Amino acid sequence: MTTQFEITDDFIFEHNKKAGTWLVEDYEFLGRQLRRRGIEIEDLTARALAFQVAVPSWGVGTGGTRFARFPGPGEPRGIYEKLEDCATIFKLVRSTPAVSLHIPWDKPDDPAELRGFAAALGLRFDAMNSNTFQDQPGQPLSYKFGSLTHPDRAVREHAIAHNLECIEIGKTLGSKAHTVWIGDGGNFPGQQNFRKTLDRYLESMREIYAALPQDWRVFIEHKLYEPAFYSTVINDWGISYHCVRELGPKAQCLVDLGHHAPNVNIEMIVARLIQFGKLAGFHFNDSKYGDDDLDAGSIKPFQLFLIFNELVEAELEGVAGFHPAYMLDQSHNVTDPIESLMMSAVELSRAYVQAHLVDRAALGEAQHQCDAIRALSTLKQAFTLDVAPIIAMARQRAGGAIDPLAAYRSSGYRQQKTEERPAILGISAGIV
Repeated sequence: MTTQFEITDDFIFEHNKKAGTWLVEDYEFLGRQLRRRGIEIEDLTARALAFQVAVPSWGVGTGGTRFARFPGPGEPRGIYEKLEDCATIFKLVRSTPAVSLHIPWDKPDDPAELRGFAAALGLRFDAMNSNTFQDQPGQPLSYKFGSLTHPDRAVREHAIAHNLECIEIGKTLGSKAHTVWIGDGGNFPGQQNFRKTLDRYLESMREIYAALPQDWRVFIEHKLYEPAFYSTVINDWGISYHCVRELGPKAQCLVDLGHHAPNVNIEMIVARLIQFGKLAGFHFNDSKYGDDDLDAGSIKPFQLFLIFNELVEAELEGVAGFHPAYMLDQSHNVTDPIESLMMSAVELSRAYVQAHLVDRAALGEAQHQCDAIRALSTLKQAFTLDVAPIIAMARQRAGGAIDPLAAYRSSGYRQQKTEERPAILGISAGIV
């Protein structure tokens, strides 16, 4: 497949000229502010340059709800066009070099060919994702009443085989992790035996775990509800933690920010999983009412900062075995998915840099002295500082856009792709 219209490096360079002067001025002013605090701005810029988050292949398509889906113009019609869009995001923001695939949505005919195509775009592959939460065309056995935990051994074997297939594809693509989320559970009291379903889950997962290459990890993802509204088998981080303990050292807990009860202290859950050596990483998004899959940082930016505060502390302390995998996982129903993913990547970089501004000596002293207000004000001092010049400078130095949204819109990329990609009836590129 030949890549068609693309945003060129020359275009980005010319677009950056318009904002280059104010960026230098703002960067120098912020540098003087930080120097008064004993912080060198170049150290923060280097950290911003190093920060990376994967994008989901399904995220570049338009999502939907239980009621409707409104396709967007120029949607990708297959995995190769999805990678084109992912490469455009990476080219503009420079912090998203990896793509996470969902099988069978993105199952390639030739994984080696797909890997080569991605490499030519400057991309690599992140964790693989299996799908046993919906039946596929021609599937002989249904997951309607469960997959890895189904009472029928034949259904469980079918779900296990699918996960093993994902691992095999991932080997060729160069992936190093496999994510398992199941929608298994019950909608009515008495529908399932709570203990037996968990036993069956562990039995199934042990077979998947045994198939992992030596240098791979398996990520278990928990979710409070949906589609099982009465009981979900892997419903919270405690059950997830129990399962990864049972499976072994290559199993870890994945945290999706929308997969918790309202008002749960997610940053404390993150700290606990770091402490226990079982934090796999994140699916970043945001939430207002439940598992909304909203753009990261759009609703609760302070919560996002507090999560990164825990992550950065572990990073600075050099906690053993700490190497979390970061990925965006969002559903874009009313926005251009490329714009949403770019802005979310920027918000993560912002929270990451802000967390490096925390005066950890002052915070530790306030905690030791039980000075609650001083502890909070120390965090707020970092959170309220505008670090936009730092992350913009990092993007520019990496060859990205100072203003990714403005550059993307002025490029005409979406209009070009609308012409190149005539809509296919029934196509579903995103989450539905």
